[in-house]
This record gives sequence, structure tokens and C-alpha cells, in this order.
Amino acid sequence: MSRLPGVVVALAIVCLLYEAAPQRKIVRAADFAAGSVSPGTPMLAERSGHTATLLQDGRVLIVGGMRRNQDFYRSAELYDPATHKFATGGEMSVARVGHAAVLLRSGKVLVAGGYVGMECTDLAELYDPATGRFTALPKMTAKRGRPTATLLKSGDVLIAGGAEDNSPGGVASAEIFRADSLKFEAVGSMHFARIAQTATVLGDGRVLIAGGRGETVTASAELYDPASRQFLSTGNMITARYKHSAGLLPDGRVLIAGGSDARDWHGAMASAEIYDPHTQKFSATSPLNESRFKLPDEAARLASGKLLIAGGSKSVEVYDPASGKFLLAAGEIDDARHFMTETELKDGSVLLAGGYPDNDRATAQTWIYRP
Repeated sequence: MSRLPGVVVALAIVCLLYEAAPQRKIVRAADFAAGSVSPGTPMLAERSGHTATLLQDGRVLIVGGMRRNQDFYRSAELYDPATHKFATGGEMSVARVGHAAVLLRSGKVLVAGGYVGMECTDLAELYDPATGRFTALPKMTAKRGRPTATLLKSGDVLIAGGAEDNSPGGVASAEIFRADSLKFEAVGSMHFARIAQTATVLGDGRVLIAGGRGETVTASAELYDPASRQFLSTGNMITARYKHSAGLLPDGRVLIAGGSDARDWHGAMASAEIYDPHTQKFSATSPLNESRFKLPDEAARLASGKLLIAGGSKSVEVYDPASGKFLLAAGEIDDARHFMTETELKDGSVLLAGGYPDNDRATAQTWIYRP
């Protein structure tokens, strides 16, 4: 496949990760009935487009990301909730952003894909908390920037979509990381090419893939069936969206919230919808209090069954499935942080980390959400 000229490629990455934003009017709700958010300890480095993974011992592994465009990190750091401090956590073989990270049943963390320099990569590594080191793995079957990576009930990992050549759209191919052999195997392709989609494991073990961008932003959704290793058609979303967030509700339905259409900053959404796996249909639910996009792929699920939505705005919102409404938490983060991470800790609080505002400079600041 021919490569885009360097200047065009660089612009493509900027468009995917760091577009300049227009001024937006912020609307506030009158009552704050959904917990609170307050500043936490800063990370060791300013990061956006990184990953944050809860380890079995309760610490959080922060990997890669960028300070600004083309200033990527090899480094990792560890957050200890007991001391509220960050410590160095080893280095990857390459500096990367827009990768995926998944905690395996072994307690190790798979890190796969992303952008390395101005190229998407097929490189993958395994982090071992016991040694604090990253080990190179066999390459993936394809280069993938910003794919989704989902732990299946078998212990294997489904890796789907993502960009292959730094163009705005993604690919349809998918693969499985085998936890026993530590190798990648191709599986059936999705029906639609996608980047910046969401992937949510349903109660029956299938995976709902929703939205994303191929040639354009799509409303399509599909199901990955681990038994057949194929993707199956399901109902379409009400609204085409990407860079949104999704989360599994206690009753087995899936919340889809926020995101954008192809206009990105000018198309950020407040709308939300619910997927019902029994009817395989989407239906509208109450909107977010604020439009937001460039969200974590997976909303943090609280012990109460509510879902936390953070990023893309100063405010933090909680979806209450009992009322079908989003409630604003008390307090706020310092700016509309995009591509930040949210990680539920073992005490029920949530670590919100990094992200960038309406320019390309990321932050090292963190915040703690408490229910």
C-alpha cells in the first residue's frame, strides 16, 4: 500500500488526535447529585492518548501517550491508591500513542498497536507487574492505530478495526490474541471498516461493536460471536457517531453516549442511546448535560451499577439506569480534557488522568471521582 506524503500523514495524525477547537458555551445543571470530583496527585509526565489499566494488586498502570503531537512516550508509570503517588513503571520498546491495553487473566497487561512516529504499528508487548518490564510479542496480523481491544470470556483478546495507514478512516479486519500461545490470529472481518468505535462484552459473551469511522462516520453496529469467530449483523444506532463512550448496564443493556459526527469539534454530541441485546435494537435515552467527544472507549462502571462519563468537558456525569438520566457530579476538572483515561479503583473511586484541552499540550494532572 502506498504511503501518504509525510506532511499529509502528519496532518492526518493531528486531525485524529489534536484538532483545534472552537469556543463552546458550557451549560450547567442546577443540582449535583452524583458524587464529587477533586484534584489528585499529578502523574510523572504530561499524557494524552495513553492507556490506564487496573492491575490485580490495585495499582494502575499508565502506558505511553503523548505530550503533544509527535512527542510520544515509551515510558510507563504506576499509581498506588494507598499512597496516592506515581512511580516509574518501566519502558516499552517503542514510544506510542493511540494503542490498546488489556489486563489478562495472568495479571500481565497486553499493549498492542497505536501510532509510532507518523506510522501505525503492528508491534505488541506484554507488561509483567512482577518484574516491571515490557517484553516484545509476535507482531499483530495488521497495523492498527486506535483499535479496540476486548477481553473475552475465554481469556483471549479481540482486537478490531483501527487505522492502518494514518488516513481518517479505519479498517474492517480483526484478530484474536491467544493468551495461551501469546500469538495473534486473524478472524472474520467486520462488516464495516471502523476507527474510534466502541466494543462492549455482553452478558452472553458476544461483543457489541458500535459506531466508528470508515469512509465516513457510521451508525452501524455488529456483534462478534466467539463461538463462530465471525461478526454478525445487528440493529443500527439512531445516530452515526464516533469517539464516543459505551458501558454495560446491570440489566445487560449497553449505554452509548456522546461522540461526534464527521465535523469533530463542530459536531460533538450530547445524545445517548441504549442497545437491548434481546431485541437487538437501539432506543433513545436522556441526553448528557453537555456535548462531549474524544471520550474513553469504555465508561467506568461504578459499584452501584451507574456509569461514569468523563472527558471532553470540565464536568463529570453519571448515568443512572434507574431514572434513565445523566447527573452532574460536584466539582469539575480544570479544562475540557480530551483522550483522558478513567479507571475504577478497588475502593469504588475512579482515577481520571491526563488528556488535552483546546490546544495540543497534554496535562499531568489527575482527579479522583468519589461516588
